[in-house]
Amino acid sequence: MRTDGVGMKNSNRRLLIWLFLTSMAIFAAPQALAMSDGTDGKSKEFAQPETASRCMSCHGPGGISQNPEWPNLAGQKAPYLRSQLQAFRDGSRKNGMMQNVVNGLTDTDISQLSHYFSQLPSANP
Repeated sequence: MRTDGVGMKNSNRRLLIWLFLTSMAIFAAPQALAMSDGTDGKSKEFAQPETASRCMSCHGPGGISQNPEWPNLAGQKAPYLRSQLQAFRDGSRKNGMMQNVVNGLTDTDISQLSHYFSQLPSANP
């Protein structure tokens, strides 16, 4: 058995390296979740939680509505969600509550929201 501390130093060094690499993987994971929004093939970030929370206040946590009057967003096709949000925003689809919610959303916001909810697991049938 070594008494000079070299074995312990190497063991600590390996542990520190492992911890560093593991933490980097954990913190880098959200960046790796950047996905295409389906419009231009370029990588886009998932919608920011504060933007998605506009939807979740009525359509439920994770896009699964608890109210049968409001549709689930989770698992819907991104192009469908995008077209509906744009229709509410430009006024071609009328709903006062939805028009207030989408007011101020940019095309990028709408694309990110559409993609975000399309990637969530849908409700069980």
